[in-house]
Amino acid sequence: MRGRIHILTVAQLNRYVKSRLEEDVRLQEVYVQGELSNVSLHYSSGHLYFTLKEDAAAVRGVMFRSNASRLVFQPENGMSVLVRGFVTLYERDGAYQLNISDMQPVGVGALQVAYEQLKSKLMAEGLFDSQYKQRLPAYPKNIAVITSAGGAALQDVITVLSRRCPSVRLTVLPAAVQGADSVPQLLLAFQAVEKLTHRLDLVILCRGGGSMEELMAFNNEQVVRAVFACPIPVISAVGHEVDYTLCDFVADMRAPTPSAAAELAVPDMEEVRFRLNSLQQSIFSSAYAQLNNYTRQLEKIKQLDLFQSPLKIYLLNRQKLDDLVNLVEKSVQQNFAGWQDRLAYLSALLDSLSPLRVLARGYSITQLEGKHIASARMIKVGDTLHTLLQDGTVVSKVVEIDEEKTEF
Repeated sequence: MRGRIHILTVAQLNRYVKSRLEEDVRLQEVYVQGELSNVSLHYSSGHLYFTLKEDAAAVRGVMFRSNASRLVFQPENGMSVLVRGFVTLYERDGAYQLNISDMQPVGVGALQVAYEQLKSKLMAEGLFDSQYKQRLPAYPKNIAVITSAGGAALQDVITVLSRRCPSVRLTVLPAAVQGADSVPQLLLAFQAVEKLTHRLDLVILCRGGGSMEELMAFNNEQVVRAVFACPIPVISAVGHEVDYTLCDFVADMRAPTPSAAAELAVPDMEEVRFRLNSLQQSIFSSAYAQLNNYTRQLEKIKQLDLFQSPLKIYLLNRQKLDDLVNLVEKSVQQNFAGWQDRLAYLSALLDSLSPLRVLARGYSITQLEGKHIASARMIKVGDTLHTLLQDGTVVSKVVEIDEEKTEF
């Protein structure tokens, strides 16, 4: 048996099956629709690995870096896709797989999927929040326009600005607005804006309408982030009224058309002049009304007696002053006489209570070391006493104390 059969290694078997699969013309280009699962992007190699499945079956797939790098959307689990590729076999595992060269979402275009994915990502980061919106200057002096130098959008902006505000200075930063060169040129334009920040007040980013493919530069993540990071306010006017790009969401103001952007950017100077004239007339009218009011009040004041007969008022008030002086003098005199009587009474009372009056009646005051002696218990034998009389002082020494004898 062994001599009549050909024994293969596993590697030989897998290699043979792979060659037969890849030689089959019907398997060299196949289109397969299914749901993505187990999606994995190998970051070091850039290869994309996934499983394409339906209810009762599944097949592995790989999309190498050269093809995966061209995808405009991010494949995600659960996404329904249509893939194009060929059938092959992964020799190491002995499992057949699809080698994918192209992938498109089913039901919606790849560009729309990429748009929605990036929109959700930027929204989650807060780039669309109103708190980051800068207020447009009311009267800008210098405006930069980023658009195609030969496009109709630039002419529309120039026409509107010239009509509404001829004094505004315009700086054109030309950039391709579609095609392969559009993204790098738009980024260069915003780099130029950063260098001119001290000279510019406002930026208008604009272009005419177009298909989603033609507007994709304005949905590019780098361009969108450049608009968000711009240090001066940006008005985005890309496409027609129904077109919304991601630049519109991050810009400080969105305009439906380039012409509308120019109208939002500057005031209509004719309207400003009209308002100024109206304000001037209002100020003059108010001033005249106030002047007339003050004039009438002055006329009324002039009719007062103070201005009609100033001498009469002076004499009348002089008489009132004399009366008040006399009244004060009388009051002072009356009070002074009362105060004199009161003072005499108090003086007599004070004199009657004086110790000197007691001495004059034949009494004396005895002191010990400057203190009045009111009781025999305050002194002892041998103390030196000073006795005050009406006409002198007697110094004596205590030889005996009789506390019981108190009568003269």
